[in-house]
Amino acid sequence: MREEEAPAGALCAIWVKRAKHGGKMDPRERGTLVAGKGLAGNADQGGWRQVTLIEQEAWAAACAELGADLPPTHRRANLMLAGVSLERTRRRILQIGACRLRILGETVPCHLMDQAHPGLKAALRPHWRGGVFAEVLTGGEIAVGDPVAWEDDRQLALPIS
Repeated sequence: MREEEAPAGALCAIWVKRAKHGGKMDPRERGTLVAGKGLAGNADQGGWRQVTLIEQEAWAAACAELGADLPPTHRRANLMLAGVSLERTRRRILQIGACRLRILGETVPCHLMDQAHPGLKAALRPHWRGGVFAEVLTGGEIAVGDPVAWEDDRQLALPIS
């Protein structure tokens, strides 16, 4: 397989928060990202953390470290990705389907993680396992299964003519 044919990551899950602090996370098969706002219907709209993302592999590693099978909704992120590393990605542009997100920083785990499961905060701390937060640059519809890739990786993978 040539480099430009390498499979991208995928959007594994979408969750909408009912309330900013402690509200239930409702799973969705589809959602709408709104430029400058975030995930439509989410309690957190606009501001610095328009959308939060976690990595399926990082969540699995944290759970394995704890010896627990925890639902990823404990992390309270909006989107779960697979096949894309989020560690040290500040300022990179992530494409989910036709949407574009700029990663603004690491989502540092807080005390609520230990309320969900003892030791979860510490297990999420290394390697940005707690995920990232981003601003929506280009909005649109997203759905579970959509391809996910770094914009600069797509540019690097283009064939040289």
